[in-house]
Amino acid sequence: MGDSRTEKGGGPRSEVATVTPVLVAELLAEGERMPVYVHVIEHPDARVLVDTGMTQLHPAVDDMDPRLIPLSEQAGFDLDAIDIVVNTHLHFDHCGGNHLFAGRPVYVQRVELDDARTQPDYTIREWVESPGVQYVPVDGTLELLPGIRLVSTPGHTRGSQVVVVESGDRPVVIAGDTAVFFDELDNPRTEGQRLIRALAPEEVWLSHEHEPWRPSRTTMLDGTS
Repeated sequence: MGDSRTEKGGGPRSEVATVTPVLVAELLAEGERMPVYVHVIEHPDARVLVDTGMTQLHPAVDDMDPRLIPLSEQAGFDLDAIDIVVNTHLHFDHCGGNHLFAGRPVYVQRVELDDARTQPDYTIREWVESPGVQYVPVDGTLELLPGIRLVSTPGHTRGSQVVVVESGDRPVVIAGDTAVFFDELDNPRTEGQRLIRALAPEEVWLSHEHEPWRPSRTTMLDGTS
């Protein structure tokens, strides 16, 4: 992965928060290959990883024929340089690499953590409960770092959250699965999707799309949210 700062313990970091997508898997969904992305935020005070993808196969998801590119095997990706982890939610394809960051804070909405630990068939529970993973439960909105905040966006799950990165005049949003497809932001249906649109973002990174969603010119002109 490209690096806009020197490694942890080295020289100065970037003065502007930037977002970099990293492809970590592909899943078979409705007969088509669907990408799985995680996102790295380079911030002057920390390097933040949003979601951790998958690092191993599991019988529970054999029908999705996972093809993995785990972070631990990606040339140039320094696991030790990650300071903070955020889980947008705890479905298996978003938390399967949490164990790689044992001992570092993993921010997740409290209700999401409760559901993942108690509801049957919610996720792959042993991936959630990997030894050494240190969850920091969040209730609603939290300023994670200056210019970066976590916002609860119910819909995909009760405890879904997005990461809002202030960048220029309008924010960049890392949405996880609050919206899975572009149409869900073009025509928002859930509370979480409407909250994203209300932020008037410059762009929105989704976990299962190769490119970010951006508002159409028509939307920008008429102020639709």
